[in-house]
Amino acid sequence: MQITETLAEGLKREYQITITGSDLDARVTEKLEEARPEVALKGFRKGKVPMALLRKQFGPRLLGEAMQEAVDGAMQDHLTASGDRPAMQPDVKMVNEDWKEGDDIVVSMSYEKLPEIPEIDFKAVKLEKLVAKPSDADIDEALKNLAENAQNFETKKGKAADGDQVVIDFLGKLDGEPFDGGAAEDYPLVLGSGSFIPGFEEQLVGLKKDEEKVVEVTFPEEYGAEHLAGKAVTFDVTVKDVKKPVPAEVDDELAKKYGAESLDALKGQISERMAAEYTGAARQVLKRSLLDQLDTLVTFDLPSRLVEAEAGQIAHQLWHEENPDVHGHDHPEITPTEEHTKLAVRRVKLGLLLAELGQKNEVKVSDAEMTQAIMMQARQYPGQERAFFEFIQSNQAAQQQIRAPLFEDKVVDFIVELAEVTEKEITKDDLKAAVDALEDE
Repeated sequence: MQITETLAEGLKREYQITITGSDLDARVTEKLEEARPEVALKGFRKGKVPMALLRKQFGPRLLGEAMQEAVDGAMQDHLTASGDRPAMQPDVKMVNEDWKEGDDIVVSMSYEKLPEIPEIDFKAVKLEKLVAKPSDADIDEALKNLAENAQNFETKKGKAADGDQVVIDFLGKLDGEPFDGGAAEDYPLVLGSGSFIPGFEEQLVGLKKDEEKVVEVTFPEEYGAEHLAGKAVTFDVTVKDVKKPVPAEVDDELAKKYGAESLDALKGQISERMAAEYTGAARQVLKRSLLDQLDTLVTFDLPSRLVEAEAGQIAHQLWHEENPDVHGHDHPEITPTEEHTKLAVRRVKLGLLLAELGQKNEVKVSDAEMTQAIMMQARQYPGQERAFFEFIQSNQAAQQQIRAPLFEDKVVDFIVELAEVTEKEITKDDLKAAVDALEDE
């Protein structure tokens, strides 16, 4: 076997691998000898089949296996000896396509190796940690919102307005005949809630108690009941009461509605939740600042194929976000723009940098951290948590999707511990403005 370098340009490497015909033949013979004791063919006892017959019977298949093993072995030996880490799977092609049994095999192997990442002086990283604490006004505002969500309704005089609750009897008719599921009595409907067919609630605005109205609407084309989908119908409606919304009192009773023992306990829960939200938001700002600095602190060559693949993925994802009705890959060819490539360069650069820093400093995601993350995601599928958990456990790619952000955050924490960090107290509004600025970039 012989390996000859044919290209060494930047991160690009190309090699020509030659495996002699005699080497292949020896590999095939070895495989046949290994299998021979267990082989029994008609007319021969087990283990007594002549080598010539074995070669004729099994040689072609074993030759293919030997070729693959020889190429894979040569490639692995080269990577071990050179220390190169391919950025993507090496591209291996047969050079002598007119090859016939007995000839040498000549293949080309090409790849881009991962770059050498320069050392970083983490003390050169200057970070500002924003600190926002829930104020009494913030907590009072949250309590007010909870009270509005827990609102009651009380009878009022006059016409029904948007936001009011009307208690109605209704009877739906299709072509003048009542249809199943189209009737109810004493039904409480909040006008403007969008809980009924589009156009229904709007026609009740302005009605008073004891008034009647024939509401004319059309069911949506995608309505679940096929016999009603897209059909024009009428509803005979009688208004039995009109009620206005009244916010709940901010007291112990409100707290109990939200599972707290008292108003003070509810305030404590709100304060804790807000503090956690503020901490999470501040971390977003801190992390972006760190990544921005790392992006400018170090420079190294990037594997072009990785950048191209990332740019393509970004373009594809953004296209689907702009065309949510298109699923799968049945769409026009999507060509990455200069902006897509610019973002891809940043992502690849920072991804390689964080991966290298994590590996060098033995940053690891523990089994317990993985389990907790999987369980948190499983909660998004009520009733299917166990199935989700089992799917993740049996799917390496899915596990990596969960592990990757955990690993990245742990590397970020590692760097922050070594960087120069100062704290700055700010208000909730200032923190919100800082987070909004991230989304605008």
